[in-house]
Amino acid sequence: MTGAEFLPKIVTVWREGYGSRDLRADAVAGLTVAIVALPLSMAIAIASGVGPERGLFTAIVGGFIVSALGGSRFQIGGPAGAFIVLVAGCVAAIGVPGLVLATFLSGAILVAAGGLRLGSYVRFIPFPVTLGFTLGIAVIIFASQIKDLLGIPITGEPAALIPKVAALWAARGGVSGAAVAVAAATVALIVGIRLVRPQWPNLLMAVVAGSVVVALLHLPVETIAQRFGALPRLLPAPVLPGFSGAALLAALPWAMSFALLGAIESLLSAVVADGMSGARHRPNAELVAQGLANMGSALFGGFCVTGTIARTATNVRAGSHGPVSGMLHAVFVMLFMLVAAPLAGQVPLASLAGVLAVVAWNMVERAEIGAMLRAARADALILVVTFGLVVFRDLSQGIITGFALSSLVFIHRMSGAARVGPDQDHALDPGDVVVRLEGPFFFGAAATVGAALDQAAATPKRFVLDLSGLSYLDSSGARSLEVLAVKRQRRGGQMVILGATGEQRLVLERAGLVPPLARYAADWDQVARG
Repeated sequence: MTGAEFLPKIVTVWREGYGSRDLRADAVAGLTVAIVALPLSMAIAIASGVGPERGLFTAIVGGFIVSALGGSRFQIGGPAGAFIVLVAGCVAAIGVPGLVLATFLSGAILVAAGGLRLGSYVRFIPFPVTLGFTLGIAVIIFASQIKDLLGIPITGEPAALIPKVAALWAARGGVSGAAVAVAAATVALIVGIRLVRPQWPNLLMAVVAGSVVVALLHLPVETIAQRFGALPRLLPAPVLPGFSGAALLAALPWAMSFALLGAIESLLSAVVADGMSGARHRPNAELVAQGLANMGSALFGGFCVTGTIARTATNVRAGSHGPVSGMLHAVFVMLFMLVAAPLAGQVPLASLAGVLAVVAWNMVERAEIGAMLRAARADALILVVTFGLVVFRDLSQGIITGFALSSLVFIHRMSGAARVGPDQDHALDPGDVVVRLEGPFFFGAAATVGAALDQAAATPKRFVLDLSGLSYLDSSGARSLEVLAVKRQRRGGQMVILGATGEQRLVLERAGLVPPLARYAADWDQVARG
């Protein structure tokens, strides 16, 4: 894996010259991002079915590696809300040790994907698919927080949406007014501070305010320490996950899902950062870094790491100069864990649920969804199907099915772009027929266009096929032309191919269209001399 496409952005920044002013800018940006990352990392971990400390381990180890080795200048890595559904399902199926192993394996898959230069292909995920699965994730994240938003003391909460809602409804008598008040106040503070003072750390301020109120008034609201115990002050010693055959087989499907979602999420985040900053990320270097970050996170007991759009955008807006800000963000989170872990234990879970409720709301791209539903019916259908499968079936099924539907729609649209038309102006003899073929001539259009060509070439002595307007030709299109030429030869007619590019002629010749089956002409003079 050599070449500039695998060069970490930090090397580029260093070569440009890095001074004390840049370090100060990165320190301010890193601290700003750390303040945002602290409550989010713990909230995402809790919603994912693991302890809050694992969210901090993920932000520290994974976040540092993503910035140090990544191909995006401003990317911030850490636990992401998009993974809540998958991580919770993985924990329920194979436990926390299985989650750690699946995270490690997903890292290895991402490193391999980057090494094979697959990063450039992730951008081909259609927008209706990304919009549908983002909306689906938002719904599931919000549904996962209803229990803590309402303070319902329910155990064994189902993971699937409909059974979850049914279980919550059955336990509605246990709603805690104090928890509802704390959650509502947290949401109101987050929104209010953003409106009045958008530069202030609204998430952290709202969580701190909720913690102070609960402690001073002795409200009956469950806290982090009450559910999970005291938070550790240091990172644990690195330990390799267990690699038994049974464990590997159980963890591999989850690892594939983690890798797929991680690649999509991280590269989308890098694209957002590019749009905000004018920089250009290196997708394959970014995939390798994301993979190494997942492997590193797993060694320290963390879980899935990916590029996080909200924290990356915060990093850019805070004036980051480059990857050092992301590395410092990880250091600041570690210092917080060292100094203030006991205080974090007093955070009410209702406040963290309020934070994730706001995150879920912000994930809903309302304007884009409205525009998509008013656009072409096929795109609206892709969005709805992807959303439905993500919410009611499985995230991976939603992405794969949405991508497959998008591919079918694309093939249908492109097949209609191939056009066959007569060109009477260039007919050289009364018995000649000249047909111009335009647009892409590929497998999706081969049957329809081939039938039209066959009808046009049924009787003439000489059939001239003008390919000068052809934008693309694949082997299926070439094969249909070879079949047409064979029919012309059997009828005693001649087929002349005009204006084929060198690449198109190579495809045609590989399909068997060689003299005397067909004659090639570069211009009309050569056709006339035929």
